[in-house]
Amino acid sequence: MSFELLTRIRHELAITGGAIYETLLAIAERVNRKVQVLRLHSQAAKLLRQIEQIHSELGSQIASLASGRIPFSSTSLVPPNQLEQLISQAGQRIQQLKALLATVDGQIRELRLETIHHELLTLQQDLSLRAAALERFPVIQGSSVIGKTLTQMGLPPSVCLVTVIRGPFLVPPQEVLALRHGDVAVMIGPQADLALVASWFSQVRHAKPA
Repeated sequence: MSFELLTRIRHELAITGGAIYETLLAIAERVNRKVQVLRLHSQAAKLLRQIEQIHSELGSQIASLASGRIPFSSTSLVPPNQLEQLISQAGQRIQQLKALLATVDGQIRELRLETIHHELLTLQQDLSLRAAALERFPVIQGSSVIGKTLTQMGLPPSVCLVTVIRGPFLVPPQEVLALRHGDVAVMIGPQADLALVASWFSQVRHAKPA
């Protein structure tokens, strides 16, 4: 076996080993994120149970005060302002738990965003290897697609409309759906065909009179 062949085999094995390592690392990161999200969800559920318990205990204490089982008198061991104290203490504790809950919720959102970002990067890499892409096309004022339905646009067969972002909503693609100014059309397909579609979303230039 020649030295050149051995060198080539060694190089290819090194590349394959590197690719496997990167794949395993990506899988480990994904699993780690899922484990963290599950742990944070469990922590959030525990905080919610504690808040519910405080509400329940406060309700029981107020019911006891209202029923007269805890007397209000100068000789009582219970001070006259105990109701205000109970509500104040419970309110402070609930606010602390809500602050912790907001922190946990923020951490969950960050992990989900990281996961989405990673998945989108992976998708873009997979598409780019096939000369394809996932693109967003804002519908600007003066665009020729305003008011047109999916059928009227006549998209290339290789281009697929994934969704239309309209304000806070994701509108599913329908043949009768007409695009409006401010919409964002999300499409997937070959890069050459998407470049053609992109020209439809640009502002129409009217020729100046001579």
